[in-house]
Amino acid sequence: MMRQWFEGNSPVDGEDLERHDKWLCMMWPRLNLLRDLLSEDGVIFVSIDDNEQHHLRMMMDEVFGEENFVANIIWQKKNSPQNDARYFSDNHDFVLCWAKNLVGDNRWRRNHLPRTEKHNSRYNHDDNDGRGPWATDNLSVKTYSPDYDYPVVNPRTGQAHNPPTGRCWITNRETMQIWLNENRIYFGKTGDGRPLLKRYLKNVRQGIVPVTVWDNSEVGSTNDARKLILQIFHDFDRPFDNPKPVSLIDRLLRIATQANDIVLDSFAGSGTTAHAVLALNREDGGNRKFILVECEDYADNITAERVRRVINGVPTARDATLREGLGGEFTYCELGDPISIEGMLNGDLPAYGDVARMAIHNATGLAPDDIPTAYDDDLGLAYESDKTRYHLLYRADAEWLRGEEGALNSDKARRISDAAVKTGKDAIVFAPARYMSQRDLTDMGITFCQLPYDLTTPRLKSLQS
Repeated sequence: MMRQWFEGNSPVDGEDLERHDKWLCMMWPRLNLLRDLLSEDGVIFVSIDDNEQHHLRMMMDEVFGEENFVANIIWQKKNSPQNDARYFSDNHDFVLCWAKNLVGDNRWRRNHLPRTEKHNSRYNHDDNDGRGPWATDNLSVKTYSPDYDYPVVNPRTGQAHNPPTGRCWITNRETMQIWLNENRIYFGKTGDGRPLLKRYLKNVRQGIVPVTVWDNSEVGSTNDARKLILQIFHDFDRPFDNPKPVSLIDRLLRIATQANDIVLDSFAGSGTTAHAVLALNREDGGNRKFILVECEDYADNITAERVRRVINGVPTARDATLREGLGGEFTYCELGDPISIEGMLNGDLPAYGDVARMAIHNATGLAPDDIPTAYDDDLGLAYESDKTRYHLLYRADAEWLRGEEGALNSDKARRISDAAVKTGKDAIVFAPARYMSQRDLTDMGITFCQLPYDLTTPRLKSLQS
């Protein structure tokens, strides 16, 4: 009865009264893991709407520390208002930013954004004296100092100008006189106006300090992103809902990364982050690497496929660079069946091939899909490289693993060593136990690797717990 009443009368606009709790429980372990993955001078950006923004800020402060909060960026995601909005048209999202560390020598340091023609267009004066274009700037400031309060005399008219009431000039008398002598003070078109400073473009910092409000004319809108993804997936009716614009991620990369950084997107969606990384690398010659993580079923046919297409070129794209292709390469991997400690405690042991791929991947760095899973029942030769033979003595059988048959004994060690010597290679043996010392095995060219205890004694541990 109470549930029915809440469903019909709840002031909360949503069917699940625990949805915020569920969202926080989903995000908490992920954010802790992402913090662990960040380099000491790393930074994280999280895109969020109004539904969970206030919850996210508290959780991020808890995980990353309030002292490492950087900015709450407002991104104008829509071009025009929604006429059917209930109260206000929701035209923006937030991009929240925390650094791993803002203190010390190894802290995160933000970059300046590059200047654009728009930024430089206000420098539209030039005296043709070799100092280049300039723009006018205010000569007075609010912070008052009596030493900076004095009349400035126009050398052409002799008129004296005092700073506005309650303000003073930005420099002392001596520097002001130098500026007057160097013709760096401007008295208006007619030459008898209030004094202004000539600010030369060549002396301006060649970068812009990022601000916290981002107009979609500069970083794109969701509508721009949809148009682009339709160009990339011209053969799809509706490839992806609500993609991010490349120009938005491009700005984050310009603020936060150096040329050889690694960029991780743990909710990769349509693959915009990889697109932006490849495009920026092509522009500035960088070697940034990306890691995309996506758990939905479109990971291959949308996320990875977009990366493939922008690398190789999109014939239907309007942009010439995208038509030609951005270049680069990537590896696509899928998670195998989970190897769960809880499952192993209940006797649910992973298959031979899964353990072999995991062990050999950790030993060699090879992609799991590139590792064959052939099984020699006697010696367990699972993989052979140019220099090493890898043996796995394993069965998905707890009794076998606990018995003598699964252990590396002298007979097996001798035969494994003899086969390795004939090929001029060493041997690595993964097994639940050994009946020889590592010193004797080393003399035979064998390195022993103990299989995890959880694999070999699941039922015993289950009984003990």
